[in-house]
Amino acid sequence: MVTAAGHLDIPDEVVRMNLWANGEAGRAWLAALPGTVEELCARWDLTLGRAFEGGVVGFVAPAERGDGTQVVLKVSLVDEETRTEADALALWEGDGAVRLLDAEPDLGALLLERLEPGTSLEEHLDRDEAIAIASALLRRLWRPVLPGHPFPLVRDLALRWAREIPERFGQLDGPFEASLVEDAAELCAELGAGMEEPVLANRDYHLGNVLAARRTVAAHRPETAGGRAGLRYRPFPAESASPRDRPPSRHRPDRLAGR
Repeated sequence: MVTAAGHLDIPDEVVRMNLWANGEAGRAWLAALPGTVEELCARWDLTLGRAFEGGVVGFVAPAERGDGTQVVLKVSLVDEETRTEADALALWEGDGAVRLLDAEPDLGALLLERLEPGTSLEEHLDRDEAIAIASALLRRLWRPVLPGHPFPLVRDLALRWAREIPERFGQLDGPFEASLVEDAAELCAELGAGMEEPVLANRDYHLGNVLAARRTVAAHRPETAGGRAGLRYRPFPAESASPRDRPPSRHRPDRLAGR
């Protein structure tokens, strides 16, 4: 939480990831973060709780507004992946995703609804059912976008990866078979050649980012159900790291295609 002296308890994982992935930009963002959070708490009339553990990219903490509303404050370094997060959440309007209450895009700040109970789909005891639920939700999040939209295109990202993956592999000391890199680069090139009509999707989708909530279905971190609790998207990756004792699920592409 932020104290009068401006001290902020930032989770160690967030510090390590930003220093490793973002270098000097990450160091500068971390140094400015206490002041940024203090400014946002004053602007949005927030009393901040201790930051959530488990995330590695941004600072995410529960908070309460002056009127007693339970919310979540999320602050991220503004980069290619986070720049349009507020735009995506605004387009989803809480349908299949966490509801956006307010945003300060220049600060990488989002004020979000609090999802309760907030347990992740990764904790579901039936792995196959969890993946089926996540696949249905991911299809639900695909939304047409209008010309002039601010979102980066998958085809551009894929073409960039088709160039960068072999280059980065060449800088390493053969950590695995070169044929795997060739296959990956070829697949990226194929994806980059696609000319389908663009739809909004989540490039960071995984089971850990789908949270249970008491209202009907939603999800939360872009770049992004039925039963006793709805599931909200927390903008997330396509395949989470699963415990070693769980067998891999089959037919994931078919599930995403709705078959």
